[in-house]
Order: sequence, then structure tokens, then C-alpha cells
Amino acid sequence: MNYRETTSLNTARTAFQKIWGYADFRPPQGEIISSLLEQKDALIIMPTGGGKSICFQIPALLQTGLTLVISPLVALMENQVQELRQRHLSAALLHSELSPFQRRITLQALEKQQLRLLYLSPETLLSAPVWEKLSQPQLQINALILDEAHCLVQWGETFRPVYRRLGAVRPALLQSKPPGTKISIAAFTATADPSAQKIISTVLQLQQPQIFRLNPYRPNLHPSVRIAWTPRGRKQILLKFIQNRPQQAGLIYVRTRRDSENLAAWLAEMGFATASYHAGLGAGERRRVEASWLGGEIPFVVCTCAFGMGINKPDVRWVLHFHAPHLLSEYVQEIGRAGRDGKPAEALTLVSEPTGWLDPEDKQRQQFFQDQMYSQQQIAQQLVKKLPKQGEVTAIIKQFPDAAIALSLLHSNGQLKWLDPFHYLIQERGKNQPSTQLNATQQMSQYLNTKKCRWQFLLTAFGFDKEAANWHCGHCDNCRRIKG
Repeated sequence: MNYRETTSLNTARTAFQKIWGYADFRPPQGEIISSLLEQKDALIIMPTGGGKSICFQIPALLQTGLTLVISPLVALMENQVQELRQRHLSAALLHSELSPFQRRITLQALEKQQLRLLYLSPETLLSAPVWEKLSQPQLQINALILDEAHCLVQWGETFRPVYRRLGAVRPALLQSKPPGTKISIAAFTATADPSAQKIISTVLQLQQPQIFRLNPYRPNLHPSVRIAWTPRGRKQILLKFIQNRPQQAGLIYVRTRRDSENLAAWLAEMGFATASYHAGLGAGERRRVEASWLGGEIPFVVCTCAFGMGINKPDVRWVLHFHAPHLLSEYVQEIGRAGRDGKPAEALTLVSEPTGWLDPEDKQRQQFFQDQMYSQQQIAQQLVKKLPKQGEVTAIIKQFPDAAIALSLLHSNGQLKWLDPFHYLIQERGKNQPSTQLNATQQMSQYLNTKKCRWQFLLTAFGFDKEAANWHCGHCDNCRRIKG
């Protein structure tokens, strides 16, 4: 590390002590901060609760100019901006749920260059009024931070097509800035296996990125899987589990909105204070449920994968998957909500027995997900014959309702390139890769059925082979069974 890097890291450490009150950074926070202060591209894989937001907030606050934080969920943005404002730091957010008045105030602050950090969703970033402001030559932009970068890789119900266009953002912004301007990109995620890392780097067009990887192992988190032989049996296991943990904070994950509402209603009938949470709820209702859970009024929420990302509640003692997720990356994200205070926490997943004779629902759910993936690919290949070879995204989406996902799929198959964030060009021949997501669903199934140490399986799956060799965590259900 040279003199300049050491000096800037010392300044960052002083800011960390003064504003956040911590004595020093945890590895590799210091190295990441140095890298971002040097305006180098980076890919950072850190477990949930690992303190990743500090890594980009401090460099943003120490530099003049603006850092854009692209984040998938409103709750995630609100949570972080609120914490920054409580510390009197110049941060703001833009999203579709803001009132016109709040939006105007933020856009004015942006124009007057009063902000250090601006949080926004990828859709808001590429909306005409915001893009116009960001493209003004005098507005200095230092960095693009992509938080929860795994959203760029995951397909299925959580996929956001606009993520595939983010690689075209930096070149387009640089065209409007003075010559010699540098904008760095840093992608942060808790879960990315080697193939996901490659996709993130390629799509974002990262330039010689520094890669920081911390393995996902959490010694206080105890994963286990239990067979529920019938639908009634599944409910009984759930009931017993929560009765044995009165007043402990927890989360129950299900796969669909309807499951979330039905299960929450059933638990309410059983006398439990709970609520359903999914992406179909209005903004006010979502905030109300989040606040009730964070404040301890309701000990647990019955939710889809829309809940929990970036919502920081340290004392979650358990996460129960009433239905297993389709993807291992989703699973690690979701169990990672538990035990952020370092105290023991449980992560229980309920599954049907493998044949599905007595309860075929798990198999049907998995099949539906795979059919959905296949159908999206089919639609994309049919649409490619009708689409103009070159076009503007908004106009095409108006004409063809399925075009947003289809264009993203064509891009992931190598059949399309983005000329800028708003215009595409269809290329003659794509590589038509087999869907990595279908491989990922098989991996999830292998995890649920493994007899090995569950943490060893997860370490291997996420590319930490060296650490995984001869690994036995001693506290997952499989390790406990062997010890017992």
C-alpha cells in the first residue's frame, strides 16, 4: 500500500470511529474501502450481516461528488438512508413510491450537487427525468454501487429485466462528462458462485475488478432439513416449532403470495400475532408490517422472498422455510437474516419425502418453476423473429408486453447487445447457453437431500473448495446425527 492509500485509509478509519463509533474495520473492509477510494472496479462477496454497506458509504462521504447506489428494494434503501440521515450525512433516495414533493426536493438537491449518496432502483435510474439530471456534464459521479448484485443473475419471480441493461450505464454517462472522467463500479452480494461471479463481471463490464470473497459460513447458524410427510404434518411441525419458541423473533418463508396469505390467516386463527408479507402489498402496508416486526409487536412474519433483504434486525433467532426455495443463492440470503447478533440461530427447512406420493406439492412447485423458465425462453425465441433488429426499449415494451423479459433473456443468451441503456441491437447468432438457473434448481435439490455436512455442501457450491475439504461444522442436522 503506498503513502496516498495509507493516508486515505487512515482518514476513512477516523471517519468510521467518529461517525459510527467503531474502533476499526473488520477484514476485508479496509482493503475494500481503499480500492473504492482509488476508484477501482470491484466485486465483493460478503455474508449477510458482514458490514458491506460501510464499505461503500465511507468512500462516498470522503469524496466530493456523487455515488449512486442501485438497490432492488424500497425497504432496503429507506433503511440505509434513514441510518445515514440520523448521522447527519448527505444521503437521499428516489423510488416510485415517493410523493411528488419529496421527489422534487431530492432532484433539486441532486442538481445543486448537495448529495454524496443517492439510492435508487435500476428502474428509477433509467427513468427519463432522473437520467437527464445524471447526464448533466457538471454533475460529478464517482461510482456506481450495485447492491444485492445477485438480482442480476437470478431468474424466476424475483427477476428484474432492467438489471441486464446496467452494463451500458457507465459508458453512456461517461459520454456526457468531461474527458478524463472516471466512474468506478462495485458490485456487492452475499451469494455468488463462480459462474454468477463471471456473469456479474461480464454484464456490468467490470474492468480488471479486484475481487473480495468471504465464505458464507456462519458458526452461529444451525441449518437443518426435516421431512413433512403430509400437508397436515407440515403445519403440525410448524406449529410445534413456534410454540417451543414463544416471543422469539423469526421468519417463515413460503414461495407464493397466496401461500403467504393463507398460512398467516391459519396461524392467526391459531392465536398467533403475525402478518403476511409479499410484493403484491401496497407500500403503506409493507412498511406497517416491517415496523411491527422490527418493533417486536409481531414476533414473526409469513413472507415470500420479497421480505428481509437489507432489513436489519439483529436478534432473529430462527428462519423456517415452510417451502424450500428454488435456488441455493436465495436460501443462503434468506437464512442469513437470522443470528446477525452472533448468538445461536436456527434455520429449518421443511420438505416432502422425495417420491412425493403423500404430498406432491414440492415437486409441483419445482416443476412449475422449471416450466416457467422454459416458457420464458420459448417466448423470447418467438419474439426475436418479430422484433426490429434495432430498437428502443420503451417503445418495444409498449408494443409487445413480454418484451422486457425476452430482451433480457436474449442478452443473457448472447443474442443481443445494448447500444446504450435504452437501445438494443439483435445479433445474428447467440451462444444459446443452457439455463444456469435449471442447473441451480438441481443443486438446491442435492443440498436438501445431502447426508454430508450442510455447511461443507454450501462452501463447495459457492466455490470455496479449499475451505470445504474435510469440513464438519458440528452443528447442522447431519453433523449432529453423526455425532449422536
